[in-house]
Amino acid sequence: MLDGALFSHIILWVIGAMTVCAGVASFAALFSLGRSGYRKD
Repeated sequence: MLDGALFSHIILWVIGAMTVCAGVASFAALFSLGRSGYRKD
């Protein structure tokens, strides 16, 4: 059985994991955009 506390913890962990993944992905995208902007072939 899932009680309220465990369920809210699972929701918080899912939101936290999504936030971390989004932050890493946006940082990687900005980094790759910046790197490609410097290289003018």
